[in-house]
Amino acid sequence: MKHLINFENYTVGMIEQIIDKAIEIKNAPTKFTDILSGKKMYMLFQKTSTRTALSFGMGMNDLGGNFFSQNWQDSNFAVADICDEVRYVGRNVDIIMARLKENKDIEMMAKHSTIPVINGCCNKFHPCQSLADMMTIKERFGGYNIKLLFIGIHNNVLNSLMETLPVLGGDLYALTPITNAPSRDERVYTQAQNTGRFHVVDLSISFDELKNLANSMDVIYTDSWIDMEFFHDESYREEKEKRIKIMQPFQLNSDLLNTTNAVVMHDMPIHCGFEISREVVEKNIDIIMQQSENRRHAQNGAMVTLLNCNV
Repeated sequence: MKHLINFENYTVGMIEQIIDKAIEIKNAPTKFTDILSGKKMYMLFQKTSTRTALSFGMGMNDLGGNFFSQNWQDSNFAVADICDEVRYVGRNVDIIMARLKENKDIEMMAKHSTIPVINGCCNKFHPCQSLADMMTIKERFGGYNIKLLFIGIHNNVLNSLMETLPVLGGDLYALTPITNAPSRDERVYTQAQNTGRFHVVDLSISFDELKNLANSMDVIYTDSWIDMEFFHDESYREEKEKRIKIMQPFQLNSDLLNTTNAVVMHDMPIHCGFEISREVVEKNIDIIMQQSENRRHAQNGAMVTLLNCNV
């Protein structure tokens, strides 16, 4: 039985299999309308969500299955041992998608679950987003041999990009003035470095040097500077203001990007005026929406693969 918590035990072939299946389902949806007929999914949300909730729920419907969605605070996962609760859930459904705050909890679910568990996002990894990103890159460029510059916080999204793009044959450049402490993972860093396709951009880079670097890229990627659960949290105000001050010089705006041919990707939610300007969003809205739509298709590919369902 295979889980999708991160890509630690995934070969290049396995990652490509999911993406290729996702593209196949997207391009011929009527062929797969019953592929998960009789299958049931349990969705558990501790973190807020728009894309994960909608894309997994609609995806399961599109493939002929059923789902039940529950908030963490409304479940006994909030008050009991995860190992017991997840084994009960496994008696009722065929697959679990959990969007949790802490990686240790999703790891515990996978350890004790009798059915496949998909990580819908945690503080260390976002594998479903990375699958959608790789799918979008393949659709746009015909393959993965591209140069992508990530500018932002070193977070779960970057970790999952580090696990995928370099091993698939692309070059990943990371400019990350701040690192989310819970996102630190030496295994991911070492694996990415060993590919020879992961490059850390010196933080002392000048604006002109950064502009030249952007001009050499195929994709420039950014993400929120503040985790969604803290964005309006008054107790997080000091840290939020600190991050904005450090990160503001690295905002994706027309001054930085007006001479590059690179497309801009953003995994959403977008905070215009912070990590990216509204002008840049609107200029790249087609690929950002393609990227976000592909969450559903990529996850469909993952569910079909994990449940070993074929037409």
